[in-house]
Formats: sequence, structure tokens, C-alpha cells
Amino acid sequence: MPFVELFVPKGSLDEESHEAIGGRLVSEVMLAEGAPDTEVARSISWLVVNEIDAWFVGGRRVPAGEQPRYVVRVGVPAGSMDDGKRRDIVRRVTRVLADADPHPERFAGPTAAWVHINEVPEGNWGAAGEVVRIEDIVALVTAP
Repeated sequence: MPFVELFVPKGSLDEESHEAIGGRLVSEVMLAEGAPDTEVARSISWLVVNEIDAWFVGGRRVPAGEQPRYVVRVGVPAGSMDDGKRRDIVRRVTRVLADADPHPERFAGPTAAWVHINEVPEGNWGAAGEVVRIEDIVALVTAP
């Protein structure tokens, strides 16, 4: 059950890139998590795109037209990750971004994208007015 946030400078993605990234990002995170590819699992795996008006790097505003930088935050339940899954998420997210970019080679360096994996502590997810725990999520996505 990932919650994925993509941050990108406003206007730097055309509609085709939005669709290419949006159509794959959550699916790739779900694969790395080991989540089942079911309608229920997909229904609670969300992505939001935040287009940022002002982007600064090292105290300097990034000028319009410069190659975009990306930050992707992936929220997952604590205890659902190990180093292999974390590494897989970072690799998959970076690949999705590179595949949608006209200069994919730039993603081999540290200045194109950052991926932050936020493990939400047990008892800090909520839905339908209730606290949702990891066992609740597992039961929901694996129910027949």
C-alpha cells in the first residue's frame, strides 16, 4: 500500500511524460514491495504529482527550461521493508523517471532525482475513520 508523491518543477512535464510516469510509478513500487497485483491492492496504492512553482538548488533558483529535478517520496508501512526492497524501490523509481526523460543518462548521477522512502510507524496509517495496521492491509489485499 504505497503512497507516492512526485515533486517536479511546474511545467517541466508534458502530458505524455505525466502519463508515462503516472502509469508506472505506483506499479513499480508495488512490485518492489511484494504487494499482490490485484484490484484491491491497486485501489489503495496512490500517486500524487506536486508541481512546484519555485525550485532551488544550493540557494540558487533553478531557471525555467533547465532539465527538471525530481523528488519522489514513497510512504510504506514500517516493517514492510528490508534493504533489498528499499534498493529495489529506488532503482525502479529512478528507471521510471529516466524512461520518461529525454536525457535518461543523467539519472546515473545524484543531481536528477532523489527518492525518499518514508516508513510510516505502525498505528500511524488510518482509513475509514480507523487506525489501519499492517495486518489489516495484508488481510485486505490478500482476501479472495
